[in-house]
Amino acid sequence: MAMEHALAQLELAVVGHMEWVSFVAVEQLPLAGVVQHAHAFREEPAGAGAVAAVQLARLTGRRVHFFTALGRDATGEQAADRLQQLGLELHVAWRACSSRRGVSFVDGAGERSITVIGERLSPQADDPLPWSLLAACDGVFATAADGAALQYCRRARVLTATPRLRLPVLEASGVALDALIGSALDPAEQVPAGSLSRQPGLRIATEGAQGGWSSPGGRYAAEPLQGAVVDSYGCGDSFAAGVTAGLAAGWPAAEAIALGARCGAACAGVFGPYPAG
Repeated sequence: MAMEHALAQLELAVVGHMEWVSFVAVEQLPLAGVVQHAHAFREEPAGAGAVAAVQLARLTGRRVHFFTALGRDATGEQAADRLQQLGLELHVAWRACSSRRGVSFVDGAGERSITVIGERLSPQADDPLPWSLLAACDGVFATAADGAALQYCRRARVLTATPRLRLPVLEASGVALDALIGSALDPAEQVPAGSLSRQPGLRIATEGAQGGWSSPGGRYAAEPLQGAVVDSYGCGDSFAAGVTAGLAAGWPAAEAIALGARCGAACAGVFGPYPAG
């Protein structure tokens, strides 16, 4: 109860991207020439930024600031409405273009294949957004931004990010992260030696059911699942959200990682990035 109370006191934000994703459950991932029927279908605002922000709102029971960019189209408007329903305080830079979409196929073993459509839209420092709010935040997780926006993020007490933020952006920003959280299994989230002149205080690399490792800290175990894997989409982003919340609450790194592992395991039992409703 004391830990839950600590999380409920947090002021948190996510700065990053969103894509409107169609989730399609099939018997097997698409193969050339094979026609199959979906046995479940769902559409939600997803992508690393949106998934992490919704997870933080669920953890804290509070509205979480989400700084993002959306296309000024029907998809963007629909996403904005849904994200507010999911507990987010939106700060949107509207763009005169199409919002990014995606399709995620998930098979009977919970494995998924994702295709994104359109440009990743990210908030920029020169967008007329209330960047000053970040200075009052206990924690910020960044998934997409320019270097100057990342400097605004650094005003929070704790700043975490995914390597998908893009290492050149992180390097150009001149900021040091409290934690860099990525997947050891995803080539797009690798951090080559010497790529950062300002090393994060904590580096975490997830390995799915094998747990992962942190530096400092060493290996950690995955949280046991309560049932079969339904869909692996969003597990890593949910993990990052849990770690961010734990660090923002002042917990030791091992406890923050354990919270992240619980969030990732819970996500694996849901079709889509978070429970419907």
